[in-house]
Amino acid sequence: MAIDSHQHFWIYDPVKYSWIDESMSAIQRDFLPQDLYPLLQKNEVDACIAVQGHQTEENNRFLMNLATKNNFIKGVVGWVNLSAANVDERLSFYSSQPVIKGFRHVLQDEVQRDFMLTNAFKNGISKLEKYDYTFDILILSDQIGYSEELVKAFPKQKFVIDHLAKPPIKSQKTTDWATAIKKIATYQNVSCKVSGMVTEADWQNWKPEDFEPYLDVVFEAFGTKRLMYGSDWPVCNIAGGYDNSISLLKNYTKKLTTTEQQDLFGNNAALFYNISQI
Repeated sequence: MAIDSHQHFWIYDPVKYSWIDESMSAIQRDFLPQDLYPLLQKNEVDACIAVQGHQTEENNRFLMNLATKNNFIKGVVGWVNLSAANVDERLSFYSSQPVIKGFRHVLQDEVQRDFMLTNAFKNGISKLEKYDYTFDILILSDQIGYSEELVKAFPKQKFVIDHLAKPPIKSQKTTDWATAIKKIATYQNVSCKVSGMVTEADWQNWKPEDFEPYLDVVFEAFGTKRLMYGSDWPVCNIAGGYDNSISLLKNYTKKLTTTEQQDLFGNNAALFYNISQI
């Protein structure tokens, strides 16, 4: 079974999606299941995980509704205010919605870079395990150290780092990012999505070899049992599109065994997000 562990759907609104600026005009439109499904079929991907695109529970309802109408959407990573006093109540509500697999907060945009270590936020994180929810860590590379403190504090909580923590691929710098990512990878409750790479590179001029130093690091650090493929579609459209993004990783992983490739492209995501069948 092949699973795209990280993609988005949205009905484009310039206010809700204010992060999509003019340099990203290619994605300033609606992206819905009927747009993704042919790409999955073409690339022999059976299913996907839809990840929140803006931080509202309205977005959760939107994604849940899409999942009920499109069987290939096997899970939703939503959003709740983890710092809120009523966080347990909200998590309890979603526990009756099996398509909700976990939650994410856009930590990369927080002015307070260690926001994830505030008492209120950590209280929210502490509630996730009770409901068997995962947490996607969306950060920039300067926040990996704070994330290490977070995952250390909750050793039984399942975490996954989105987009390799966005290393500086365009500038081809590796040292600081590599040191930090290797440290957080030592925590066995942390996985990593091999996703979002092309948008961290030179959008128009990247070459496959630009990514090899970063892929080498995460494959050595996490191993093939804690990595999962994600397209970051449709965001990847600003830097080459779905086909180029998945081909990049398929070509890199030709050296792996068949079992290791199957783990990376589906089995690991199924286990992490508790997906029992395709």
